[in-house]
Amino acid sequence: MRKILQKLLSGFVIRMANKFASRPKKERVHQALTALYGQILDASGKRGLLLTFDEKTPYIIFSDQHKGARNYADDFGFANDNYLSALNYYNSNLYTFISLGDSEELWENTLDAVKKHNKASFDIERRFLERSSFIKIFGNHDLYWDNDPLAGYQLEKIYGQKVKVYEGLILQTIIGNRPLSIFLTHGHQGDLASDGNWFSKWFVSRVWAPLQAYLRINPNTPAFNNQLKSAHNQFMYEWAANQASVLITGHTHQPVFNSLTHLERIYIKLDEARKANDKLAEEKLLDQMKKEQIMGATMPTFTAYKPNYFNTGCCCFSDGDITGIEIAAGKIRLIKWAYKDNRQSVRIVLEETDLANLQSEV
Repeated sequence: MRKILQKLLSGFVIRMANKFASRPKKERVHQALTALYGQILDASGKRGLLLTFDEKTPYIIFSDQHKGARNYADDFGFANDNYLSALNYYNSNLYTFISLGDSEELWENTLDAVKKHNKASFDIERRFLERSSFIKIFGNHDLYWDNDPLAGYQLEKIYGQKVKVYEGLILQTIIGNRPLSIFLTHGHQGDLASDGNWFSKWFVSRVWAPLQAYLRINPNTPAFNNQLKSAHNQFMYEWAANQASVLITGHTHQPVFNSLTHLERIYIKLDEARKANDKLAEEKLLDQMKKEQIMGATMPTFTAYKPNYFNTGCCCFSDGDITGIEIAAGKIRLIKWAYKDNRQSVRIVLEETDLANLQSEV
């Protein structure tokens, strides 16, 4: 019966999850981001940190692990080994780890259940903390870390020392005598389905999680899922385009690099090939679209864009892959850790550019 229902309902469930999981309002999103950005600049250490960095300080940014209880509603389960391999690599190479929210799935699970089934990931995160190289940001699904009076006590039990959790972070640096500012936050702010909405939390814990567990459906399709930017990503990009800052968020589970999704980048390359009458490039791109099951070859209408918005994607894709953002050696990269032969985890650079390129655009 379960297999029959999976076949019948999987597409519908995934569409509904994508439709109702996010209900952002543009004005609310912009107001919330502006307020938080100003608060961090005015009073570093309260709602967020203001840090200076240089090329000697590499960062890895992951978000949306959604660590659960290893039941069929646990989207993180398949990605756990990739996550551990990635963090071992970054810790060995002395990266600072920024966990950008929704690390723990506390809408669907009790904290005790999450702690019990994720000891290995907490242990590797602790190693960053022991080097003073761990920054934890809260999201909507782990808002507990910000608003529960026992949160500090629980974090100390997990990590062996006190951990301050923030809503955002601003990284500042100088490149060629010119400043560059990078604003990081989870990105749920202004989302009516996520930003302090009790009904959404009730629905996820009481309706969605049991249904997902029974049907064994993970709505997080693979990293390059052939979609245009979601409405929420578009609103966050528009905010970033009007600021003298680069913005990095999570929340939507959709990787974005230089303000473009994978599909948008393909469409732009296709348009450029056609304008240049480059038939060979056009045929290659059309073949790529066919292989990736991208329907149609008509380029959508794009507004003018600046390459200053990034989204980490998530660490709970249904194929076990995880995506994140690296900032290291003067570059910013969108990376993926994927399972290869014998389930060995492999780091793959999907996109990269020099930080100086962002600086010139901002």
